[in-house]
Amino acid sequence: MFKSLSFWVILALVAGLVFGALAAPWARGAYSEIFASLESVGTLWLNALRMTVIPLVFSLLVTGIASVADAASTGRLAVRSLLVFSVLLISATVYAISVLPAVFSLWPVDPDAAKVFISGAGGRAVEAAEPPHLGEWIAGLAPSNPVAAAAEGAILPLVVFAIFFGFAATRLPALQRDPMVAFFRALSDTMIVIVQWVLIAAPVGVFALSLGVGLRSGLEAAGLLVQYLAIACLVTAGVAVLACVFAIVWGRISVKTFLSGAAPVLAVAFSTQSSLASLPLMVARSRDAMGLSPRVVNLTLPLAVAVFRMTSPVTNLVVVYFMAAVFGLEFTPQQVFAGSLVAVAVSVGSVGLPGQISFIASVAPISIAMGVPLELLGILLAVEVIPDIFRTVGNVTGDMAAAAIVDKRAQQSSVPPPA
Repeated sequence: MFKSLSFWVILALVAGLVFGALAAPWARGAYSEIFASLESVGTLWLNALRMTVIPLVFSLLVTGIASVADAASTGRLAVRSLLVFSVLLISATVYAISVLPAVFSLWPVDPDAAKVFISGAGGRAVEAAEPPHLGEWIAGLAPSNPVAAAAEGAILPLVVFAIFFGFAATRLPALQRDPMVAFFRALSDTMIVIVQWVLIAAPVGVFALSLGVGLRSGLEAAGLLVQYLAIACLVTAGVAVLACVFAIVWGRISVKTFLSGAAPVLAVAFSTQSSLASLPLMVARSRDAMGLSPRVVNLTLPLAVAVFRMTSPVTNLVVVYFMAAVFGLEFTPQQVFAGSLVAVAVSVGSVGLPGQISFIASVAPISIAMGVPLELLGILLAVEVIPDIFRTVGNVTGDMAAAAIVDKRAQQSSVPPPA
């Protein structure tokens, strides 16, 4: 446990909040410059994470699209599996943008606590910018200058360009395509190494950020973090329920069969927080307990673990909506669409990344696309290990639901028409 980075990050978060609350009287006196310098360490750490976002997102999208295209080229069953993954992913995104406004309406963020939380995290209150007219927004989807879009942090036009670039690259001959994909894979791997280096200092960065929060808000910040964790876990658990509904309705499998088959797998997923570690039992239970075709199971489940994370857009949007609630921001329909598009896109590119790296690579571009400041990201990263448990359970449930649906579709397509 003591070798786990997550353990030290959570410990740093608690220590920063407590020390900040206790040291608040000294921070306003002769030692104010010392505390200000300590807080700037947190800002430096957060900026070090931010600097990797644009190149990491672009390269992950290109390589992710290439991986999906390679999988689709293996046959009809793979294409059918990818289509099912797409439907589940889009459905999960629609679920998120439908449920989250209602959740924050029923359980709003306390504005006074939010104000001191923002101040303590090194941010400042922001006002919602005047949204562009629909025509201007549509025209801005295609960047006239992709390099300028990257420099300005215009993430949505950049994502649109990356999607077109990735699909165009798949149409090239292998002699041209393979070196290009290898370049972007090397670029993403390089950015991941940088993020890993920055995350080594995560306990220091999180301590510095939470110190500022503790100095200004005392332990009130703990209440906001508990609210975030409760909402994140609850909404993410809803993805598992949604996956079950799809398996029962679309996959035509009984509730008892699906739940009894999935239960041991979900226990492994909960304890390991790894879809890959759950894969062997997933395959066995899908074949033996759920009665799915070995041909479908042997292809669909490994493919799902490789390219599909049903909870990804949901959990990432939870973070963005929570940060927006803290800043007092409300989204326009254009911002919701932009965030949904980016959430689906980065969920494909970020599959396989370690949890904390995936958190940064996925949440940051969605936040930028929806106009939400990133100052709170470091604090929320510290507690990400808890929602990650529910994320893995939801992902595994989604994988098994997808296998049940693909199996049912395969059976229907193989039945000869009546004479």
